[in-house]
Amino acid sequence: MVGNRTPIVVELFTSEGCSDCPPAEDFARQMEEEPLAGVDLIVLEEHVTYWNQYGWFDPFSSPDWTARQMEYVGKSKNPQPYTPEMVIDGQQQFPGANGAAAQAAVDAVVKEPQTSVVITRESVSPTGEAEFQVSVGRLAGSTPGDQAQVWLGVTEDGLYSKVYAGENSGHTLYHAAVLRYLHKIGVARDAGYSGEAKVKLNSKWKRRNLNIVAFVQDKKSLKIIGAAEIKLKS
Repeated sequence: MVGNRTPIVVELFTSEGCSDCPPAEDFARQMEEEPLAGVDLIVLEEHVTYWNQYGWFDPFSSPDWTARQMEYVGKSKNPQPYTPEMVIDGQQQFPGANGAAAQAAVDAVVKEPQTSVVITRESVSPTGEAEFQVSVGRLAGSTPGDQAQVWLGVTEDGLYSKVYAGENSGHTLYHAAVLRYLHKIGVARDAGYSGEAKVKLNSKWKRRNLNIVAFVQDKKSLKIIGAAEIKLKS
């Protein structure tokens, strides 16, 4: 919890090669800039790779984000990945620009128990190695018999592209919090977790636009039970 606000992770699987994606990305930016009452929305915009074969290579795409979406696909009734897809706290999946579905998903998640997550910014070296302390409180809301994994991510705001080919040719696309890095840093037990994590910041990332995200996600159910986000101050 952030004060009396509930942190909720909003994942948007998208691609610059998909003509249906810009409205969903606009919606994600709106969610980030004008959050819903009582919640702290943590946006992760994840660019997938399977659109890269259709005329435009998305510079923000990663096979890691494609693989992450495929994990969610395995839990859904839809056997194929698609864009834009939004996933709320690892639980509810729906087309990315569906505001009614997003509101309903947030309303459902906010009623569930939340595990406390705290990120402490410790240092950033001259070479760009950032070190953080991540603390997780007593587990709440985890699926019985599951493994609560602790993840650390980096997102970057303010990114955009001028697209010269593919379905969005001729358009300039503006993005929300683009996921740049995501790595599992540990496993939380019933009593919680505390550990240090290091991230090598890419020199191409603008530090003033970077956010550090930590969340706890059940390995099997993929349910996210707690999260936190801080701004990386340069």
